[in-house]
Amino acid sequence: MSISTHNNYDSIERLIYEEGLRIETIDFHPALDLMLVVLNTKAVLQQNISAFKLLKSADISSLKQFELTGNGTGVHWPSLDEDLSLKGFLKDELKKVVGDPRTKAA
Repeated sequence: MSISTHNNYDSIERLIYEEGLRIETIDFHPALDLMLVVLNTKAVLQQNISAFKLLKSADISSLKQFELTGNGTGVHWPSLDEDLSLKGFLKDELKKVVGDPRTKAA
């Protein structure tokens, strides 16, 4: 693992804890392949449902049966045995803004 990657993770964790960021709720729009992660700051993070193997094959009823964990820093689907984190959602959001270095031409 490179130092810069490790520092990015540390920065995301600091952002979550210093700013008190938490997931408030999640809304699903399967026809649009869209999951909206609503934060306590009213920011909305967009994720593709299909990006998550266990979520993409789930019906809407199963998708809506989630529990917020870690005081809103994670989300768990008991019937799907899936766990996702606010840190992961923010990391994905950062990739959208600055681009994923793995997809850039050498």
